[in-house]
Amino acid sequence: MINYCIFALEFSRGQWVPSFISCILKMDQGKVEEIVKQAVAEQGAFLVSFKLSDSNAIFIEADHAEGLSMKMITAISRYVEGSFDREVEDFSLEVASPGVGSPLLVKEQYVKNVGRDAKVKLEDGEELKGTITAFADDKVTLVWKKREPKPVGKGKITVEHSREIPLDEIKETRIQVSF
Repeated sequence: MINYCIFALEFSRGQWVPSFISCILKMDQGKVEEIVKQAVAEQGAFLVSFKLSDSNAIFIEADHAEGLSMKMITAISRYVEGSFDREVEDFSLEVASPGVGSPLLVKEQYVKNVGRDAKVKLEDGEELKGTITAFADDKVTLVWKKREPKPVGKGKITVEHSREIPLDEIKETRIQVSF
């Protein structure tokens, strides 16, 4: 399927004639995605996001329980590159791991980040900050401490709160990095 063609016109011998024509063929989304999944799985990693643009720019974001190494990124890139014929399919390829401030998008990222501090925005607008202490059955357990008035007398005490939050109630989760 031709996605679009580019051509330039040149004025020659009293008329406009095409001087350059190039047509871009859109790669098969399903085929590319399957190859990407195979490449990522071969490294023991997990796919966070995948995009294929209309101009055949392939963007892969992957991660690993112990972090995605440069060796893994290179292997994923080579696997994908080697699966296509550049003479037939013109494409660009970018393989990366999620950035420090990127939101968590897949379940494996929650598992990887158990024990880390996070800021969770819920679908109802509520925001929570705490430590991810568990992830099971599509639910995140968040624990945080809060200063509250004493039940009797003056002053405040520190109270630990815990909440199990289903993934479908979470709008966005970002890991909080402290220096």
